[in-house]
Amino acid sequence: MVNEFPQVLTIAGSDSDGSAGMQADLHTFFIRKTYGMSVLVAAVAGNSYGIHAAETLPLDFIDKQFEVLADDFKVRASKTGMLSDASLIEAVVKAYKKFDFGPLVVDPVITTKHGAQLLEAAAFEALKEKLLPLATVATPNFFEAQLITGRTIDNEQQQAAAAKDIQSLGVQNVIIKGWHNQDNQNEVADYVLLADGSDFWLRHPYFVTTHINGTGDTLSAAIAAEIAKGKDIATAIRIAHDVTATAIEHEIAVGHKFGPINHWAAQDYNKKEDK
Repeated sequence: MVNEFPQVLTIAGSDSDGSAGMQADLHTFFIRKTYGMSVLVAAVAGNSYGIHAAETLPLDFIDKQFEVLADDFKVRASKTGMLSDASLIEAVVKAYKKFDFGPLVVDPVITTKHGAQLLEAAAFEALKEKLLPLATVATPNFFEAQLITGRTIDNEQQQAAAAKDIQSLGVQNVIIKGWHNQDNQNEVADYVLLADGSDFWLRHPYFVTTHINGTGDTLSAAIAAEIAKGKDIATAIRIAHDVTATAIEHEIAVGHKFGPINHWAAQDYNKKEDK
């Protein structure tokens, strides 16, 4: 009976308003009926207006978190979130190579949803050259895919070409999230390229809302949760896409400005799945 329940790990920062980062990951692990664990790498003081302060945890403490989890638990899949500097990324890579924490889902947090770059050059290179090659699945948004590949993505053909470029870095499976910043758009199209070369598109309506904090975290966390439960990669991505779209669609009134997505609504996806 030891460690039979599916366990999932998030390697991420704490977002004090609960809308993104580690909190969004843990919400997602819970609604997908997995047991969530965490390696805390940073903490931000933020609310719906923005981030007001941030601290990175000491590397030796981060190392110790990996060590003690590996000593006791059977983590079946993991995901990364915001990793802010090169030394932190290198510490995560070192730990992941040392310990068995299952397939890795990399959410390469490089830009905001609006395209503002978050990482300095050294961190970006470490993510691209050291972390991405470890990824079973990578989930960049289209701004991040442009930076990783050096391509401009203006259409679906370029989106698909960028996925092949990212796969060439060593990533096994890639999902490039479609743009969602056009006032007149009706849908969002995510492109999936699998390790065997097969591909498909996932489309959902474009929802006009300011409550999209934690969208990328939720998608990547849901993929990791489904992998931990034994789903194949394509099925894990499809379920995660539907869960995330459901959470965006049903807005909740939290905060004055940019709010969280609705994990309670996404939990209802379990009921649909059980039918």
